[in-house]
Amino acid sequence: MIRFLRQFLLFGGVLGGLLYALHLLFGPAIIHRYTGLLFGFMAGLTFLIYSLTARLVAVSPTNLGIGYLIGMTVRMLTSLALVTVHLARGGAQEGRGLWTFLGAFFLLYFSWAGFEIWAILSNLRPISKKQVAQT
Repeated sequence: MIRFLRQFLLFGGVLGGLLYALHLLFGPAIIHRYTGLLFGFMAGLTFLIYSLTARLVAVSPTNLGIGYLIGMTVRMLTSLALVTVHLARGGAQEGRGLWTFLGAFFLLYFSWAGFEIWAILSNLRPISKKQVAQT
């Protein structure tokens, strides 16, 4: 878990720094005002999903696939709910702001999802090696 936290903080710092630099360079034309909240939401969701998957794998290494599919489903449904709430609260009338919101959303969604896939495969691999050695 310590290794994951180190990678998580490094990835979050680099991604957050990149978003901050884009905000300084281009302002609201590129970075939506809710990008910071989206960043926190996706980071928290990634941490929660990794913790859930790690706990399931600790119970039984054969639970990796189930844990990963549950995590993907949770990520997709909560993200869909977030976008739906934003649109229902007037986000659809923002004009160009809608496109910057959706751009930030998809950038962060796929960045954190890619990090999650990489983290799960690299950090939970020793557990699967133990299982192969036992059989």
